[in-house]
Amino acid sequence: MGSKDEKPAAGGGFFSSITASVRGWGSAVHKSVNGLLGYEGLEVINPEGGTDDAEAEAERGRWKQEDRDGYWKMMQNYIGSDVTSMVTLPVIIFEPMTMLQKMAEIMEYSYLLDMADECEDPYMRLVYTSSWAISVYYAYQRTWKPFNPILGETYEMVNHGGITFIAEQVSHHPPMGAAHAENEHFIYDITSKLRTKFLGNSVEVYPVGRTRLTLKKSGVVVDLVPPPTKVNNLIFGRTWVDSPGEMVMTNLTTGDKVVLYFQPCGWFGAGRYEVDGYVYDAAEEPKILMTGKWNESLSCQPCDQEGEPLTGTELKEVWRVAATPDNDKYQYTYFAHKINSFDTAPKKLLASDSRLRPDRYALEKGDMSKSGAEKSSLEERQRAEKRNREANGHQFTPRWFNLTGEITPTPWGDLEVYEYNGKYTEQRAMIDNSDSIEEVDIKSIEFNPWQYGNVSTK
Repeated sequence: MGSKDEKPAAGGGFFSSITASVRGWGSAVHKSVNGLLGYEGLEVINPEGGTDDAEAEAERGRWKQEDRDGYWKMMQNYIGSDVTSMVTLPVIIFEPMTMLQKMAEIMEYSYLLDMADECEDPYMRLVYTSSWAISVYYAYQRTWKPFNPILGETYEMVNHGGITFIAEQVSHHPPMGAAHAENEHFIYDITSKLRTKFLGNSVEVYPVGRTRLTLKKSGVVVDLVPPPTKVNNLIFGRTWVDSPGEMVMTNLTTGDKVVLYFQPCGWFGAGRYEVDGYVYDAAEEPKILMTGKWNESLSCQPCDQEGEPLTGTELKEVWRVAATPDNDKYQYTYFAHKINSFDTAPKKLLASDSRLRPDRYALEKGDMSKSGAEKSSLEERQRAEKRNREANGHQFTPRWFNLTGEITPTPWGDLEVYEYNGKYTEQRAMIDNSDSIEEVDIKSIEFNPWQYGNVSTK
């Protein structure tokens, strides 16, 4: 670790072109697909290393060759574009989870926020909160795409760490989701609007969003700006994820902050998964160094003004990834399975909940044909509702979040901010305190996110 003005040395970058010879980049293997499959300039990378033949490595993708050929012909027209919602994608690349559910995955290690709230040391608070923010990247390395939520779709979660979590799709074009979570220790709010750039065999994902975390005991408010992500080998080769860049978490109350640098995958494997950085006080003096791997663990140690470990101190582990299922088809964690289950569903689940989507459920059961048909049906119903709504001069209004009128800048563009309106808390309290609510079989509820002209969703 160097001085506070130095950043951990980065590894190698992405090659702009790939030659026919093997080139080590990290422990990756690069070979030209051109001449083997007929697509010039596409990367075939094995991030885990090895010396496999490029064509064999390409065949490791989830696509059959005829599917790859057809999909590539379609997608090459979108190179350089934001494909967040403009392209209809086949369910073969999906996981049985929606983006709203994926937003809830950050709550897996919420105990770190409880610890931050109980902590009296302002710098250790940032260690705990930033470790919590890093912890979700283990789940984010999954290469399957979540379903885009339908406008008005929701996701609710209870029975985990005393948390009540609600997320809602508040906009379709551009796709935007908002979420609110709370327990006795913290309040979490996010407005999320992902922006993408399709690059042929990869896609860059820019997290245009605002995350605010409030610790109840101290009243501290924390802001989070995560790094962008790149998903490699979408069509050819073994798909893998990297998130090189800085994560900045700022205590808006005191001015203290933590800056953590995600190392890019570099030569001979250098830097893959590694995260390093410091907690700084308001005067930008380093107080605590942090180091680890986002797929394993994070540790911290007090440091001097030069960023060097203090004599007589040692690294202390703050977070370690929990055990995960063996050979899981979608590389789900146990918590991801919990998110998809009805065990975390509250009493009288909203009919707009992601768990009830027929396309998601069909994919979970392994019926890809039915999943694709149900997905197409939902997308057509969404388009029909929009036409009906616009024909009558009506505008969609989210149920659980309000548009504030505030525009906040992010490194990747401005963001319209939504705020939690408290109505969900009121409704849940009414349901939980009522003895007259009829118990129903949750699995029998028909998915119904539609709001225009449908009183059952009001």
